[in-house]
Amino acid sequence: MKHGIIATFTLALVSLSAQAEDQACGTVRLADPGWSDIAATNALTGAVLGALGYTSKVETLAVPIIYGGMRNGQVDAFLGNWMPAQQAHYDQFVKTGQVTELAQNLVGTEFTLAVPTYVWEGGVKSFDDLAKHADQFGKKIYGIGAGAPANQSLQKIIQDNEFGLGGWQLVESSEQAMLSQVGRAVKRDKWVVFLGWEPHPMNTRFKMAYLQGGDDVFGPNYGGATIYTNVRKGYVQECPNVGKLLTNLSFTLDMENQLMDAVLNENQKPRDAAKAWLKANPQVLDTWLAGVTSIDGKPAVDVAKAKLAK
Repeated sequence: MKHGIIATFTLALVSLSAQAEDQACGTVRLADPGWSDIAATNALTGAVLGALGYTSKVETLAVPIIYGGMRNGQVDAFLGNWMPAQQAHYDQFVKTGQVTELAQNLVGTEFTLAVPTYVWEGGVKSFDDLAKHADQFGKKIYGIGAGAPANQSLQKIIQDNEFGLGGWQLVESSEQAMLSQVGRAVKRDKWVVFLGWEPHPMNTRFKMAYLQGGDDVFGPNYGGATIYTNVRKGYVQECPNVGKLLTNLSFTLDMENQLMDAVLNENQKPRDAAKAWLKANPQVLDTWLAGVTSIDGKPAVDVAKAKLAK
């Protein structure tokens, strides 16, 4: 009788523990710095999580706030750790063990200063060429949101008068506002230099070229980067099922370009574009959901494909 009571009590504790884990892990808190590529990957992740019975919540935050949020347990995951552009944040949070690097999710990117093709053909092919045409550029470089590591690197170039850019102005704004400025300049054949990257539909929307010579600022191969998924410390241990999914996630340039084009140029909502893409490309789920279950313990691949096919 005594053993039966103990066994029943143990089972009850296990059940309560499982319920507590479900409650703690049922909502996955993702972060977005306001970048279209991260909006796309967050949408894909959220669509898969939703098909498995989870809820995803996306907070739009500046990169430093994202890392502070992961350190303080307010953000669960960030799919946009661009390396080496975010080396300073890696050193401050990941290297010190306050935030966990989980997995590589994208390779083959470009991330550096860019100009329209007519500017490149006009003689601006490297960072060293910018100062020679200062008046044509209005001594302005168009960047993204305040606090972004890339902006910090550009500010340092200006402060240190590297490439003769002392006295130039970095115009910080949202990604959308920056691209609107570029679009206006292109329509008038005006000269403009801006922060460009791939994956992004800007590469098909504009005839553009990336500048050489920024290796010390953005890294070699035109700022070629590897993108990592970071999570708050202890998250994978607390939520191993979601942790496995986040570990499995990997993306391609073509995948992200398609999604971003649907959102930016076809006015689809990110989650709708993600669901449509997954419905058309269900084979990616075989890899993403290997070793993963739905929130109620069913095989994830079967559940997700059935729901996303509807």
